[in-house]
Amino acid sequence: MTAVVRGIAEWNRVATGIRCQEVLGLVPTMGALHNGHGVLFAEARQRCSVVVASIFVNPIQFNQRSDFDLYPRVFDDDVAFCEARGVDYIFAPPDDQMYPQPQRVFVDVEDLSADLCGRSRPGHFRGVATVVMKLFQILQPQLAFFGEKDYQQLAIVRRIVRDLNLSVQVVDVPTVRESDGLALSSRNRRLNPAERSLAPLLYRALVAAQQLIALGERNAASIKRRAIRVLQEIPEIRLDYFELVDPETIRPVNVVKAPVRAAGAIWIGETRLIDNLYCEPGALSLEECSISSSLPSNPSSGVELSIRTPDVNVW
Repeated sequence: MTAVVRGIAEWNRVATGIRCQEVLGLVPTMGALHNGHGVLFAEARQRCSVVVASIFVNPIQFNQRSDFDLYPRVFDDDVAFCEARGVDYIFAPPDDQMYPQPQRVFVDVEDLSADLCGRSRPGHFRGVATVVMKLFQILQPQLAFFGEKDYQQLAIVRRIVRDLNLSVQVVDVPTVRESDGLALSSRNRRLNPAERSLAPLLYRALVAAQQLIALGERNAASIKRRAIRVLQEIPEIRLDYFELVDPETIRPVNVVKAPVRAAGAIWIGETRLIDNLYCEPGALSLEECSISSSLPSNPSSGVELSIRTPDVNVW
């Protein structure tokens, strides 16, 4: 049975009953749970004796009020989802406990938040970093689990832990995907059927970049230009960004000399989707990787791609 904890004082009472030898694992979420969260819970369940899921739609990480208002809230479904996966506690505090007064102290991770989503969503990562720090302080987990789908967020959380000497261990979990490659996201439920059919094209563009790098292309501008053709041909898709970045600094690279992350964000209708892939130079041979040199006449089919790589986790 999953226990729902509604506030900080209630959690403090619960925490007194958790034995000191227990290993507490935290999976921070904003609810609208899906199988990607399920994999995080499974990893936490395997490594921890007590698993806590936080469900809190954090208002200070939204730079558009409409995006905050539209974020899906299905708490009863989330509770059932957690119960089915053996989560011990759900920490679901109200806004006025997480932010009892107008916030004046923030966690701001410089450099790592300058590009990608940080450039497109000013203040977003300051809000993310601040609420993550609050959750770490309140819940005091030994381990915290984050998905690689939000790779920039993962890098920022790792830097918080390192620079502020926190005792929590950050565990990254590979991206979980639909059979067509679309990364699982709570925002996917906002897509209508036509939009959903276009959503996997972001993944296809990332795979195209991954393949080009694996086959020896090193010029980042050329890789990006060729990879995003599949997106630019579709009028319903608005490209936010597509970059090749250093995995540690999250800074764009001009020449691919070492492994990078190909990262992209697109708008389909009123929904913004992000994704990323690990790209390693020379990882594939010509026999293992093929890329069509021309765009298809049917936009929904995208660029013809075939790939076999251990980095891509399709569930």
